[in-house]
Amino acid sequence: MSKRVLVSSIVGVVVLGGVAAGGLATAYGATEPTVANGSARYVAPSGGSAGALTFTADVSDDSGVRGLKVIAWPVSSKLDPTEDDLRDVESAVCRSVSAEKARCTYTVKVTEAEAAELPRGSWHVSALATAKDGGTAFVSRAAVFDVTR
Repeated sequence: MSKRVLVSSIVGVVVLGGVAAGGLATAYGATEPTVANGSARYVAPSGGSAGALTFTADVSDDSGVRGLKVIAWPVSSKLDPTEDDLRDVESAVCRSVSAEKARCTYTVKVTEAEAAELPRGSWHVSALATAKDGGTAFVSRAAVFDVTR
């Protein structure tokens, strides 16, 4: 066998090996978390009882779920929170459904005095999911709800 054929064969094996390894790394690489089925509900205080805002979402990641940060904001405010803005806000309570999935719920009580000062109209909920491997997923509009009174 000539040296040229041998060198070409070795280069071909190295190239194919690199492509295969890259394909495996892509197939088995870490994924980013996902936030799905987000829903929000606002109940106004009534008759001396506090109201509440509740946001619930399913969070998944192949490494497991570390947590979910949540912020609600009125559309009329023209705010547009970023991923960095959500790093220092309140956390939802996440309960594992499986090794890779959690159901996360954020609830905040609203007094009659607080409700009187809330801007009426549509509000958005932004969410930042964090996986156990450190991956993050930011959802700027994970849910929408209305404040009517």
